[in-house]
Amino acid sequence: MNNKGIFRDQIISNFDWVIFGLTIVISVVGIFTIYSTGGSGGEPSRIYIKQIYWILYGLMAMLLILFIDYHSLEKLAYILYFLIIIVLIMVAVSGKTVSGARRWLSFAQITFQPSELAKIVIIITLARYFDDKKIRGLYRIRDLITPAVIVLIPAVLIAKQPDLGTAVVIFFIFISMAFLIGINIRSLFILAGSAIISLPFLWHFMKDYQRNRILTLINPQADPLGSGYHIIQSKIAIGSGGYMGKGFMSGTQSQLNFLPEKHTDFIFSVFAEEMGFIGALLLIALYVIIIIKGIDVVYHARDRSGSLMAGGVVSMLAFHMIFNIGMTTGMFPVVGIPLPLMSYGGSYLVTTFISIGLLLNIKMRRFVDMR
Repeated sequence: MNNKGIFRDQIISNFDWVIFGLTIVISVVGIFTIYSTGGSGGEPSRIYIKQIYWILYGLMAMLLILFIDYHSLEKLAYILYFLIIIVLIMVAVSGKTVSGARRWLSFAQITFQPSELAKIVIIITLARYFDDKKIRGLYRIRDLITPAVIVLIPAVLIAKQPDLGTAVVIFFIFISMAFLIGINIRSLFILAGSAIISLPFLWHFMKDYQRNRILTLINPQADPLGSGYHIIQSKIAIGSGGYMGKGFMSGTQSQLNFLPEKHTDFIFSVFAEEMGFIGALLLIALYVIIIIKGIDVVYHARDRSGSLMAGGVVSMLAFHMIFNIGMTTGMFPVVGIPLPLMSYGGSYLVTTFISIGLLLNIKMRRFVDMR
């Protein structure tokens, strides 16, 4: 067998079928859950058909990422970063406004949310920066100034849309990747202290509805028909599912339209009501397996850049999963963070497939020198 054949066999043999298989399984579960959310008059929602199309688009995007060596993406990092900043500025200037938020751009018949793609670009850009700027020992505050600026520019543009949830995810990605490269304890305490001190300033710049969501977390009963309605109805849905659930398309909170945003932010509540505690636990277990397998990719990647990219992807997926479930159970404020592969939405779903494709890309090239 020639070198090209050996190389191809090595790539294929390192493909992680477990991560890919679980991605498909959760996506299919998401389709059925969206179908069961119901439409007007109790009829099944038709948006599940759109979700199927988005999954197919996501699979095509994943396939494309698998064929591109992640080192090539790393080389293009700063160009991609510059382009995404331009696109985010375009959103701020001429983006499509829906429900008071300007987050979308439209080209022909396609509408997409650039802030979702920005998360992947930031992961690749930070990996490139940290891979280029190697230092001796642990990172200090002054070593993190430049990457912090890299993150801050798109985060501010996204927060102004307003999209506080995605901005928080981007910040968490930065913190996670900083931990991965190594940060000394003193700098860690300074960062934590700075975050605490900045809270009053952050509160000042928040929209009224964003402040209400945080206050509602403390006492949702203070405004049960207003800002507290989402959390109250979500907790009712999850609790009423019991151990075994009410059955497919038998959840009263969903079918009777008591639960808002049931196909997006609160898709987990719909699933938990229908499948119960056991079903919800099994779904969480699927996510945990993906995250554990992802951590394995982080620690066994061929090089530093691969490890950093994988770490960024894993932290992003983990944060979305933990925060969304925490949001639906009343542990975290409602900030519009979707559940990976389950929540309805084209931009986020395709981005999730791309991120998982990047993770598989790094795993496939674990033992192969592509440079």
